[in-house]
Amino acid sequence: MTKKTLRLAIVGAGPAGIFAADLLRKAERDFDISIDLFEKLPAPYGLVRYGVAPDHPRIKGIVTSLREVLDNGTVRFFGNVEYGKDLTLDDLKHHYNAVIFSTGAARDASLDIEGVDAPASYGAADFVSWFDGHPDVPRTWPLEAESVAVIGNGNVALDISRMLIKHPEDLLTTEIADNVYEGLKQSPIRELHLFGRRGPASVKFTPLELRELGEQRDVDIVLNEADFLVEDPHAEELAAANKQSKVINRVFDTWRKNQTEEREPASRKLVMHFWSKPLALVTEGEGDERRITAIRIERTKPDGQGGIIGTGEISEIPVQAFYRAVGYFGSAVDEIPFDAARGVIPNVKGRVLDEAGEHIGGVYATGWIKRGPVGLIGHTKSDAMETLEQLIADEATPGSLWQPENADEAAITALLDERGVEYTTVDGWHLLDEHERSLGEAAGRERMKVVPRDEMTQISRGA
Repeated sequence: MTKKTLRLAIVGAGPAGIFAADLLRKAERDFDISIDLFEKLPAPYGLVRYGVAPDHPRIKGIVTSLREVLDNGTVRFFGNVEYGKDLTLDDLKHHYNAVIFSTGAARDASLDIEGVDAPASYGAADFVSWFDGHPDVPRTWPLEAESVAVIGNGNVALDISRMLIKHPEDLLTTEIADNVYEGLKQSPIRELHLFGRRGPASVKFTPLELRELGEQRDVDIVLNEADFLVEDPHAEELAAANKQSKVINRVFDTWRKNQTEEREPASRKLVMHFWSKPLALVTEGEGDERRITAIRIERTKPDGQGGIIGTGEISEIPVQAFYRAVGYFGSAVDEIPFDAARGVIPNVKGRVLDEAGEHIGGVYATGWIKRGPVGLIGHTKSDAMETLEQLIADEATPGSLWQPENADEAAITALLDERGVEYTTVDGWHLLDEHERSLGEAAGRERMKVVPRDEMTQISRGA
């Protein structure tokens, strides 16, 4: 007896979407599968290519496993295809049994403080997109400040702090794009202030990221000893039971010891401030001439119940630019319900819900657009498996999935061709990958990213 074939569309070819495709391929099921991955950018990998700092080659090793999924012949990749523009929900219903949205969270969460709308106040996501060579952001970035403030105590805050304070020539061994390198070379930065509202026992850094921060050439790490003398039993109890927290504490202890030793000061320094809540950006001037002159901070302390409260102790630190790394936020997906407060597609275990809380047949979500921007890249596997368990169960339930009028694999390529969509494929990604590596080899580097979208597309399409 011939098995049924499930035609599945996945919108978003970052780790979440690719892992979902791979796990479904390997899952126990009584039906065959045919999976098409759609990605609005010409290249795959999403967050790994455009959300991880270029000096993280160890983290980017995950590309190897992602590439194996795309190269195994089970999954078709369609890059440079934007859902809601090049393909609609009706198109997907016409050609597939179901869709999984894995569109991620690419916007910055907001921070409601006075002055945050000043011209030199930036979101981490925008800055990360710039230094990662994202094709849809400007080629230049205004790096004009000698003193910079960053708010956030997670890995993204460390990434942008490291990229801002690092000497640009030390990035030449990475895949940094030329326009980014040239921009960073113009930066006059001398000091960076990294602020966290809670104490050092509550940071969300991973040990690897934190250690890398202290490995920068000609950069001093400065800690305030008073921040480590505040008693916070609740946070310290949680940290004591966490192996990563113990490593982080040892890193801090090493830095504290090092700064007591006599040494020649570095040309740049990074100052870490804990128990520091941003109240406002102090500005002067109006309109386009408005300038940041300082950040106003309130000292905080533990409230005894796992939270913090203000102490009323206010200080101002002179800075000329401000970056917020307080989390990412998802964007609405065309014709799909969206929780604007949480920045996610409303769902239960990956089944997308309508306004009445009922599952919308054939529509699923995985990754950050499903659960919010929490967890590391590897966490997307367990998240995808949960979604796929619902999809597999629904496939066995009559009427739960779509019944496409034309499930022929050739029909979707014909549709994109008819609409003049210059889509890219896995073979096209190989062409772009080889081209970027050849550019890097000529410059003595592993890779040099191609940034303009039209150039990426032309190379991928063999033009």
